[in-house]
Amino acid sequence: MPADRVLVCGVSGSGKTTLARALGDRWALRHTEIDALYHGPNWVPRPEFLADVERFAGEERWVTEWQYISKGAGEILEPRAQLAVWLDYSRSVVRWRLFRRTFARSFARKSLWNGNREGSVWRMFSRNPERNILAWQTKTMHSWRAKMPAALARNPHLTVVRLRTPREARNWLAGLPIRDPR
Repeated sequence: MPADRVLVCGVSGSGKTTLARALGDRWALRHTEIDALYHGPNWVPRPEFLADVERFAGEERWVTEWQYISKGAGEILEPRAQLAVWLDYSRSVVRWRLFRRTFARSFARKSLWNGNREGSVWRMFSRNPERNILAWQTKTMHSWRAKMPAALARNPHLTVVRLRTPREARNWLAGLPIRDPR
């Protein structure tokens, strides 16, 4: 039976949002992109963030990215979630995906959330780790391996599906039942 409330976790560049959207389509779940709730104009955190998370988490059916745990979102989302999908891909896979995504967004000047745009592609090579998304990815590469045992201890009701390659994720998704949106 499809889950009604799903969290998707993984390191930056793993494809959390892409999988969350696809899973939402397959199971007729509303996808809320949590980055859009967190980032206000000029990348400033929105003061309404946690209220917005509480609002959508109170709904019966949703899928979102499992992020901003230290900002309070975990305390709201984790008890309500039924399923967590963990994208635990290799460093080479997520590095290439992050590089490709950042380059494409920067080159196209794609509008992201609340008027924000990806910075210059040259930021990927900045010596300042707070401005360098590749450095952030390196710093957090194995954070879910460290966080997952505690997350499961806090949430014994949560079922976790750990996917280790993009092919495994595609096959898992393709094998899921399709839920009638009614």
